[in-house]
Amino acid sequence: MTSEITLFVNPTAGRGRGAHAAQPAASALRDAGFSVRTVLGEDADDALRRAREAVAGGTGALIAVGGDGMMSLALQAVAGTMTPLGVVAVGTGNDFARALGLPIRDPAAAGRLAAEALKGGGVREIDLGRVGERWFGSVLASGFDSRVNDRGNRMRWVGGRFKYDLAILAELAAFKPIPYRIRLDDGPVREIEATLIAVGNGSTYGGGMRICADAVMDDGLFDVTVVGDCSRTTLLKVFPRVYKGTHLSHPKVTVHRVSSIELAAAGVTAYADGEQLGALPLTARCVPGAVRVLVPGSPGGI
Repeated sequence: MTSEITLFVNPTAGRGRGAHAAQPAASALRDAGFSVRTVLGEDADDALRRAREAVAGGTGALIAVGGDGMMSLALQAVAGTMTPLGVVAVGTGNDFARALGLPIRDPAAAGRLAAEALKGGGVREIDLGRVGERWFGSVLASGFDSRVNDRGNRMRWVGGRFKYDLAILAELAAFKPIPYRIRLDDGPVREIEATLIAVGNGSTYGGGMRICADAVMDDGLFDVTVVGDCSRTTLLKVFPRVYKGTHLSHPKVTVHRVSSIELAAAGVTAYADGEQLGALPLTARCVPGAVRVLVPGSPGGI
């Protein structure tokens, strides 16, 4: 392994925390004896191009500094390669880091962990989801949750989590169950009405909402959480339980473990790792061992 590694930085993550986080993370890596090269981009496409060039050039690791959006971008560069991914989670949600038990909003600790993992072989192979050419690490959202994301993204006049609280209230006012057509693995196509369908490689989205609470990141399967055709009143009762994962016991909620899923619904946009994937229909596949991640301790189950 080369001693030169690449710090992949989003300076705007977490309202500016990305830029501030890069320095202590880089210092921790340099103190451990690594040569650190920083990669920024003029925009997401340029950043991804530069990250892919670093991977193709043989960098010892790609260390992503930012939130889940930055982790998503980094996954596009390292998935399917032998280059390990380090995570310095300083964004708003940080669900990818949370699922892996990695430091959150502590860039110096994250940098030290990455250095220790590189020296001690603390590399884990985990699964990723794939939709077309796009990879995702945490959860693919479709339905009520993705419509909240759509509406929140349109709210330019308000920032932070508050805009998503407002978006939830607005979507609740307009809420109706969504007619889906789904196919699980090689089973039959089924027509169902549902509030949302979440496809989990990881367990959480939205900064700790445990929508796919029992998902395991190295079992070769998605946990697909289907919230059925709830009334508005039922949804108001069930939705808060997602923070503890206790919603899974509600009779309107079912979980399926599958290696692939086809989803179709009119007027629904899918999001994965908090980033827009595009309108349904889509097919998501779980790819075992698609990425090598720097983690603490010896390899083991999550």
